[in-house]
Amino acid sequence: MSNIMQRRRLATAIALFACGFSASSYADWWEQGTLNGPSQSDIGGVGLMQMPTGRMAREGEFSFTYYDNEEYRRWALSLQLFPWLETTIRYNDVRTKLYSQVPEFSGDQTYKDRGIDIKLRLLEESLWLPELSVGVRDLAGTGYFAGEFIAGSKRIGPFDLTLGMGWGYLGTRDNLSNPFCEVSDSFCDRPSGLTGTGGDFEVDKWFKGDSAIFGGVEYQTPWQPLRLKVEFDGNDYSRDRAGVPIKQDSPWNYGAEYAFNDNLKLKLSYERGNTWMFGFTFRLNFDDAQQLKVDKPPRPAQPTKTQSVDDLRGEQAGQALAKNMADEAGFNVNRYGLSNDGKVLTLYGGQRKYRNQQEALERSGRVLASEVPDSIETYELIDQSYDMELGGYRFDADTFKTAIARADLTTQPEDAIERIEARQTEAVGDWLYNPMFEVGMPNYALKPFLEQSVGGPEDFFMYQIGLENAVSWSLADNFNIYGRVGVNLTNNFDKFNYLVEGGEPAIPRVRTYVREYVTMSDVWLDNLQATWANQLSPNWYQSLYGGYLERMFGGVGGEILYRPLDSNLAIGLNVAYARQRSFENHFGFRDYDVVTGHLTAYWKTQFLEDSLITVSAGRFLAKDLGVNINFQHEFDSGIIAGAYASFTDVSSEDFGEGSFTKGFYISIPFDMFSIKPSVGRGAIAWSPLTRDGGQMLGRVNSLYGITSRRSND
Repeated sequence: MSNIMQRRRLATAIALFACGFSASSYADWWEQGTLNGPSQSDIGGVGLMQMPTGRMAREGEFSFTYYDNEEYRRWALSLQLFPWLETTIRYNDVRTKLYSQVPEFSGDQTYKDRGIDIKLRLLEESLWLPELSVGVRDLAGTGYFAGEFIAGSKRIGPFDLTLGMGWGYLGTRDNLSNPFCEVSDSFCDRPSGLTGTGGDFEVDKWFKGDSAIFGGVEYQTPWQPLRLKVEFDGNDYSRDRAGVPIKQDSPWNYGAEYAFNDNLKLKLSYERGNTWMFGFTFRLNFDDAQQLKVDKPPRPAQPTKTQSVDDLRGEQAGQALAKNMADEAGFNVNRYGLSNDGKVLTLYGGQRKYRNQQEALERSGRVLASEVPDSIETYELIDQSYDMELGGYRFDADTFKTAIARADLTTQPEDAIERIEARQTEAVGDWLYNPMFEVGMPNYALKPFLEQSVGGPEDFFMYQIGLENAVSWSLADNFNIYGRVGVNLTNNFDKFNYLVEGGEPAIPRVRTYVREYVTMSDVWLDNLQATWANQLSPNWYQSLYGGYLERMFGGVGGEILYRPLDSNLAIGLNVAYARQRSFENHFGFRDYDVVTGHLTAYWKTQFLEDSLITVSAGRFLAKDLGVNINFQHEFDSGIIAGAYASFTDVSSEDFGEGSFTKGFYISIPFDMFSIKPSVGRGAIAWSPLTRDGGQMLGRVNSLYGITSRRSND
């Protein structure tokens, strides 16, 4: 039989598999617990060993995978961002190859290859159809491990079968004709080489060139923690870039995975017919992550303590109500007053304790229901920040009391609460509690921090660990001073060795002086910024700011923001004059300055729930022009995962390795680590390289953050 006939039969087999066959549904797999969830491949992402499957993990699933063999050591972070989208960040340590042949540049560090993978689900598994997915590996890297695939998976009892087709690194076996070649000759050959210095999206190579069939089976043994795998590899390693030849004695790979517990899985495999590999996967779910809280229970339904509004009048009564609201509901009361008809009590302040809005509102309503006279028919809570009224909530007192007393079977607390614009409130005719602003003592907060850069040539992991003492001081209702002093505990940024060919940089150095800033002193002024903010109208806000805005730049600037109540879209304009700070002393400046600014759109998408897309177009710190795109998604636990990239008029060659600025971050609520509720959060950022193009000016107290209560989240 000719090779052409063999390939046609293989293509037919894939088509028949994609059409599906009768078998038990995969949906019940998760019902048996996390031990039985889809497993991670050797290189990260749900899969068998070297090959992917059509499976998706449960939404919010986050995993760290480490895998080791003679040629490669791999680290991968994989996140199931949506039920239909898997994302993976991967590093491959090529143990047989140096980062460069220049010892002064990278020493004896072995080569580290960065990769970003995505996988999209096309079909969910049903009685007849498999779960079908398409994916791209190394879509913005060096191309060393770049490949594309289509894979389908179907479960039959304890067996999960996978059949797929791969291109690029996944298709070097070339045992199946590329079907796209029948559509266009341009798909018959895969372009070689690399665009620029790596890091670009090599779209012109996708699904082109040689292709191969791959597949396998995963068997859930009767012993629940143990799973066995068999795989037919689509890669013959003939074009591998390990620096040494990789011999494959067999296309069949065999593996075992043991679930030590719900969070840790150990892996062992025998691959290529000659190589033992081992590793582990640590997993958790961002939707499910939570911390047990020790807190006061919500106030029970009880008769009101006051019979007259006069009992709420004055400094003593106001402070008592404010204390109860702060302690039991987390709402800091600035002032409150009564409408002219005496039926509406309006309280102004802000939530400072509970991230869950419904919990915060119900707790507030319970306090008011037992502290406010029955003659008051409506409570209003107005959120404030910098003395700006951002929006609020209106309570129907009788309905709310009925709900918390469980006087009937249908009324719920949320039935009594209405979202309102601040300008819709009844005019306050009688201020019962309205203290004058007084300058108090500054607020202090001491916390650890981690600055990091991963995958650089000098050292794989560049870091600084330290402590920062943050100070916030309100000098007026709408004027604040915020500062941070950093203390170094340990760092290795002295290894950072940014070299410029010919002695002159192609673009101004705005971030690559990081070694000088980090090593100049063990104690430094990170920032000291004054911010004034004001509300122009119900939907328009403005601010002015100035000082030492960040570790590398100081300056002055202004911002204006248009943000309708609970709108999915906001528009802002920010312009600043910035000057580079000295790294020889704490308070001086260097000669470099720039006018930088961006027009920014903030879009909370309806088709991607709990997600925010931010697009900023303008001038960056290195005087380059372009756009920064930031995407973030919030999970049920409050954890936020985000990614950003800047595309400017700086060429890939002038930018250097990586081609354009990009990075990822995770923002974690503080109360994930505390038994007490909190609205604060901290962030862990990951940047593959420190370069100068596409860099934005840092600062605190942006208007979008200040006005966060304009959204009912």
